[in-house]
Amino acid sequence: CLSIFQVTSFQGVALRSLCTSSPHDHPEHGRLVYKGNLAKAVLGVRFFSYSTSIFNLFMVPYIMLKTGIGFESLLIQAAFYGLIGFFTFVTPVTLHILTKGYVIRLYYKEDVDTYTAITYNAILAEKATVFHQKDVKIPDITKMFTTFYAKTKSMLVNPVLFPNPQDYNHLMGYDKSLYFNFEEEEEEKEMD
Repeated sequence: CLSIFQVTSFQGVALRSLCTSSPHDHPEHGRLVYKGNLAKAVLGVRFFSYSTSIFNLFMVPYIMLKTGIGFESLLIQAAFYGLIGFFTFVTPVTLHILTKGYVIRLYYKEDVDTYTAITYNAILAEKATVFHQKDVKIPDITKMFTTFYAKTKSMLVNPVLFPNPQDYNHLMGYDKSLYFNFEEEEEEKEMD
């Protein structure tokens, strides 16, 4: 057992709990090593954007029919509906593209050296992406919404939010020893 803790219920009765795992463990994904602090904000903004888009889809035709607003010119009608469509569809798609790699939670299984990143998909459900530490690639150029690539998927984490800095170092591969074979370098210099 990793921990024994005592909890006092709302009625004042003390309860003891004997647990077999840490409260930050997930039976399928492993140990929780990271929790994003903007998860609720990302979910809220995307939900608001989706809901306003759905509202636009239903209300604009209704308003157009009830008010009798109409344009005789086909070009003006196309421009008007294009503008409404732009804000109805482009905003949620843009928000999805920008936030799809934001990691809500990151779990680590030490025995198999795999990570499970939990992100939001297009319909705002949680999506799990499993990858090995060897699949992590750091971009050569710092990118605005990418900390690392897990295989080919971009992921965004905040290094400061890792409770244990060694977990971040291992994720990024910074804990690997750098071994330089000076003999091979000298041989390459001699061949040139």
